[in-house]
Amino acid sequence: MLALIRKELQLEWRTRETMASLLLLGLLTLLVLSFAFDPTSAIRAEAAPGVLWTAVIFAGVLGLNRSFVSERDNDCLQGLLLCPVDRGTIYLAKTAANFLFMLAAQVVLVPLFVFFFNPSLSPQFSGVIVSLFLGLLGLAAAGTLFAAISVRTRAREVMLPLLLLPLVVPVFIAGVKVTTRALAARPLAEVAHWIHLMIGFDVVFLVVGWLVFEYVVEE
Repeated sequence: MLALIRKELQLEWRTRETMASLLLLGLLTLLVLSFAFDPTSAIRAEAAPGVLWTAVIFAGVLGLNRSFVSERDNDCLQGLLLCPVDRGTIYLAKTAANFLFMLAAQVVLVPLFVFFFNPSLSPQFSGVIVSLFLGLLGLAAAGTLFAAISVRTRAREVMLPLLLLPLVVPVFIAGVKVTTRALAARPLAEVAHWIHLMIGFDVVFLVVGWLVFEYVVEE
């Protein structure tokens, strides 16, 4: 599995296509939505968690859309499936690589979010990091599975968002709830049930993806 993850990272290091897509769409979303609210309005602070998660989800879906593109364009998807490893392992390696790409993008996007929306940086801001970690893991787990389904369709750029976005609504809502409390410097214990929901979502989709990936990629 480590060899497969290393292959994904090396491929991305050469092309930088996924990271560029993640960063560009995330930056544009933050920029456009930051201008949509009056800087002196209280609504701007209330909308900030939703803006952050909109940028995270939209950029993540765009990055996930490219998850299997290199294998498809180079006609080496079958070669990847013929690797002497369990296909569930291929799914986990793809998921881990997608998670790392999205996590790396947040290293740039979260400081930009702070710059645009100027939230209070209390110790409870760590709750934002926790919610992003869990949310991105769930998005990568579900997105990698559906990217494998949509890559075989003609309209894969449209198919993946149509399949994935309704499914990750619970992650979006939970992420916004946890981020709202964290930016208000409230203890995470108040949103423990939302954090548990995100953990449950991650576990369910990691297990389901690992179990059904073999059937998803069957010809």
